[in-house]
Amino acid sequence: MKIKNLILSIILMFALAAQSGCAWFQRGPDPLEDTPQELAQAGVDAMEQERYKKAIEHFSDLRDRFPFSPHTPRAEIALGDAYMKSGNYVAAITVFTEFAEMNPRHEMIPYVLFRTGLAYYNKFTSIDRPQRNMQQALEYFRRVVQVYPETEYAEYSRYYKKQCRIKMAEHELYIADFYWRTKRYGSAYERYRYVEQNFEDLPKIVEYARERAKTSYFKHQEHASRHKRATDEGSWRDWLDWL
Repeated sequence: MKIKNLILSIILMFALAAQSGCAWFQRGPDPLEDTPQELAQAGVDAMEQERYKKAIEHFSDLRDRFPFSPHTPRAEIALGDAYMKSGNYVAAITVFTEFAEMNPRHEMIPYVLFRTGLAYYNKFTSIDRPQRNMQQALEYFRRVVQVYPETEYAEYSRYYKKQCRIKMAEHELYIADFYWRTKRYGSAYERYRYVEQNFEDLPKIVEYARERAKTSYFKHQEHASRHKRATDEGSWRDWLDWL
């Protein structure tokens, strides 16, 4: 199941809750204005219509005005999703993290942890920038896989774990290749070796790094020998000139 379908399924669960014996957002025939129930349903409707700013308003209003409502925990999760869909990943991370801290035993914790990791993952901008967000995302995906291995979110997390690892390795290769292009072969060798030793789960990348590491090492040795020879020759010339 793709991530988009996953989110749609969560929204659908909200929308169909009135038909369930364990309703999340139960909607009566004539809900009172601005009740938790009405705000929750208004938020779900806005999400279905892709009006994420409105959804954020409704879910935030519910959370802030009715903190002890049975609808509030689900609304907080939906609020994080609304922020995600609007592209505000920092706000989504804040909402999901606070929810996990306040509701560690909630049945939707695997989903919340996965979405937190995905929010960090989506903050990726460029391979040439530090990959701290990828490291954060990787930690959340690992947690889902380790603690909730039987959930569907563990399956998604396994996929994104690999994607995080690829981006982190590619970042290291980007730097190594830069050193290579600028003929700083000693530094390039160290970076290629780091990839070779720390990304064994990515065989194609490791193979590339290994070959580059070998060539970088020989080029570094060649440059070092040439430099030493030039230095030695310069010393002899200076000595002969002195004579």
